[in-house]
Amino acid sequence: MYIITLTLTDQKSKAPDFMAAHNDWIARGFDDGAFLLVGSLKPQGGGAILAIQTDRAALEQRVADDPFVKEGIAVPEIQEIAPGRTDPRLSFLKDAAA
Repeated sequence: MYIITLTLTDQKSKAPDFMAAHNDWIARGFDDGAFLLVGSLKPQGGGAILAIQTDRAALEQRVADDPFVKEGIAVPEIQEIAPGRTDPRLSFLKDAAA
């Protein structure tokens, strides 16, 4: 399991021009079963993604394909998590990461 953060750069003024393509990229992540949650980082902006994909290289390529990343609007950071304990409501996360 991974947490991906997208930190906005000084190119963030270009974001509106690429928002539709970025949203399509997010939709593909959900359609492919790679993304579990996507949201905005508050208050500074940017975004965060909870991803479940076992192949890190494939995930890195997926992130590189984000139009915001391609255009230099956001810089990604990928952090891997090995779930050890979850609230029972989230037990599927531990099972899926195994």
